Amino acid sequence: LAQLQKTQETFDAERIIHHTTLPSPMLPYATAPEAEAALGRAMTRAEAAWLRYSASMPDHLLYCHNVAILLLLYTLAPLPLALLELRARAAPDGVAAAVMRPSTYKLQPRAHLPPAAFVRCYLDTGRVLLLTVGALSLVSYPAVKMVGIRTGLPLPSAGEVAAQMLVYLLVEDYLGYWIHRLLHTRWGYDNIHRVHHEFTAPFGYAAPYAHWAEVLILGVPAFTGPAIVPCHMTTLWLWFLLRHLEAIDIHSGFNFPFNPTKLIPFYGGADHHDYHHRVGGQSQSNFSSVFTFCDHLYGTDKGYRYHKASLEKKRV
Repeated sequence: LAQLQKTQETFDAERIIHHTTLPSPMLPYATAPEAEAALGRAMTRAEAAWLRYSASMPDHLLYCHNVAILLLLYTLAPLPLALLELRARAAPDGVAAAVMRPSTYKLQPRAHLPPAAFVRCYLDTGRVLLLTVGALSLVSYPAVKMVGIRTGLPLPSAGEVAAQMLVYLLVEDYLGYWIHRLLHTRWGYDNIHRVHHEFTAPFGYAAPYAHWAEVLILGVPAFTGPAIVPCHMTTLWLWFLLRHLEAIDIHSGFNFPFNPTKLIPFYGGADHHDYHHRVGGQSQSNFSSVFTFCDHLYGTDKGYRYHKASLEKKRV
């Protein structure tokens, strides 16, 4: 009996240690009836799916999904653009074929890169992202919890998510504008930002191609919006996904007339940002990453507007 009692005491002690040292699950309930009782209503299909996926998963692992989302998105989203870029090099000459050539929509049609440049950019950027964003995700989780990023039910409504996305875009665009201008000071450019400007004719894979310090610095305006207006973890995933897609779009090097982003008011797009890269390190134009009103408000779009006016005169 004494031996059995000692074994039970040891088991209880190990269970207490295990419970206190492992991260707690994100949800205080593990079954659908418990969740619906807490909500006071039936769960939606999305909420039921979220419960099944996350009920037993620690919060910090859910937060680290951002790394996998980023790497997967960076691998797949620019791929069609890279294939178009390579196809533009091999496109036939002639007026009849011009309409169908990818170079018709290419902002810098004379700029072509070999396949090796795409591979090098992808590998270098992937390594930097893994070492910076990956490492940061491991240590920044306490800050995520501190600002109030929630992981439970209910899930946010579509209207709530849309409002938060708008706030995050506006905050990131304004702060990113000033950080971008600081990176174009002599010290900032020579020591950090020149890496990103290595490609004067940008393409999708070059969107996050940057010095490791710049990747960390630009994380500040991206996270400031969620810190001001806390959201659900799924909204945070969506925000980072949307922000990276937007970065890939403005670095695409193509100005497609059917791009749905042209319907977004004040959205700069690839044409706006491509000019910034074309001018290079001496550029004092088009610092905004999303919208154009900061450049217009602070007068840093004069060179771009003069460039567009000159192109219009040539067409006439």
